[in-house]
Amino acid sequence: MDIQLICSDIDGTLLNKDRELSKVTIEQVKRLSSIPFILISSRMPRAMTHLQIEFGNEHLPLIAYNGGLLIDNGKIIDSTEINVYIIKDLNRFIDGTSLHLSLYHNDEWYVPEMDFWANRESNNTKVIPIVQNIDITIKNWELSNKGAHKIMVMGDASFLDNLVTYITKNYSEELIGYRSKDTYLEIAHKSISKKTAIEVLLKSHFPELTMENVLAFGDNFNDIEMLNAVGIGVAVANGVKEILDIADATTDTNKEDGVAKYLKTYL
Repeated sequence: MDIQLICSDIDGTLLNKDRELSKVTIEQVKRLSSIPFILISSRMPRAMTHLQIEFGNEHLPLIAYNGGLLIDNGKIIDSTEINVYIIKDLNRFIDGTSLHLSLYHNDEWYVPEMDFWANRESNNTKVIPIVQNIDITIKNWELSNKGAHKIMVMGDASFLDNLVTYITKNYSEELIGYRSKDTYLEIAHKSISKKTAIEVLLKSHFPELTMENVLAFGDNFNDIEMLNAVGIGVAVANGVKEILDIADATTDTNKEDGVAKYLKTYL
């Protein structure tokens, strides 16, 4: 297999137990610097660029929001947003519950307050959000014709179950929800995925390559389509059963530098 592009998920795949890049992971990516190493994640760009800097490949494009935003040195190559009228309706549904609602647009992250959930996510991603009333954020976005690249809802699992049911009933054609944990629901536009984002990336930056030239790493449900589509799809051992079942290969866990071990052994 002629691998000429590597794409990797971040959380649960690339980062270690401390949610950082290990020394050996950095070494292996730098050793293979002739092969572009693309970060592809549900994270916002600012939560990814510091990892690019550690790899020394910040000149490369990155794929944020599970494929909702493809950027190259700050330039938007492709963008898909959730319409503000949907955000307004979901906010009404959530109002009165204990659920936390975060709104993301490009490198902007808005939270209603620095509660337990906002602090936890900020610590995990090393990004500080903008604290602003959700209604104000929605109003500003309406005036500037902006939408959300991602909606993150965090909180009680049973409340999230109700929200999932509501979305399925009312927005099955527009939205897709990804449960990264029982208490985390990441909502994106249904038309995007990591697979479609890689296809856009190949067309815009690597037209001489096909999906067969791509090696991809992942661990969770939002990585399944990507691993199925590329030339070699590798799951880390801590991945969900569904991704382990479809992967072309399995490497060690993220906590044991699985990505680095695969790169060292096979490339």
